Amino acid sequence: MDEVVIRLNAKNHGAFYLMHEGEQTGEMVIAVDGGVLTAYHTEIIPQAEGKGLARVLLNGMVAYAREHQLKVRPLCAYVHAQFKKHPDEYADIWLKQEGE
Repeated sequence: MDEVVIRLNAKNHGAFYLMHEGEQTGEMVIAVDGGVLTAYHTEIIPQAEGKGLARVLLNGMVAYAREHQLKVRPLCAYVHAQFKKHPDEYADIWLKQEGE
């Protein structure tokens, strides 16, 4: 079973990690500051790509943001693409930039 865990350092920089049978199969690099969670980069190990695992990480991040009343700044291309593709699903947490 896949599990999403978050690890943050003292400055609230870190990542969500996707763990599968005790092995890390992906990560989403983030930072939390002033009520905003910034998603910088999402990556899945090559042998696990194409299995929907980035979506599992996205869902974990979204759940965390909602639980902690955070807005999300999607600088990560994957997260931004998903927010644009499903704007109603993420309207409550999406911190849009000018021109979006």
